[in-house]
Amino acid sequence: MTRLTTVGGSFAARVLQARLEDEGLTVALRGCVDSPYAFTVGAMGGVDVFVAEDDLEDAKLILLVTEVDSALDPAPAPGRPPAPWAARAFWILLIVILVLGIFPIIRMATGG
Repeated sequence: MTRLTTVGGSFAARVLQARLEDEGLTVALRGCVDSPYAFTVGAMGGVDVFVAEDDLEDAKLILLVTEVDSALDPAPAPGRPPAPWAARAFWILLIVILVLGIFPIIRMATGG
């Protein structure tokens, strides 16, 4: 087995393993995988992904194709506008707060 790459965390390692195995490659993970004492910060959270020596070039090509596909994916919208009911709820809540805050001031001003 030859090291292909190192990824951060067990989830990313499992996703890459599934992608490579889907293509028929032999994959092994070493490092912080599914441990109750999993470190997920910095280099301690790294998981080494190994493939069979015969599959190394194919695995590199699959990694390249995956990176190109992710680069060509359309960017997500920068944020969607709030739902109409959320805007209405905000304004209703604001009016209620203002009314409840103004009534005591009016009472104090009128001497009541």
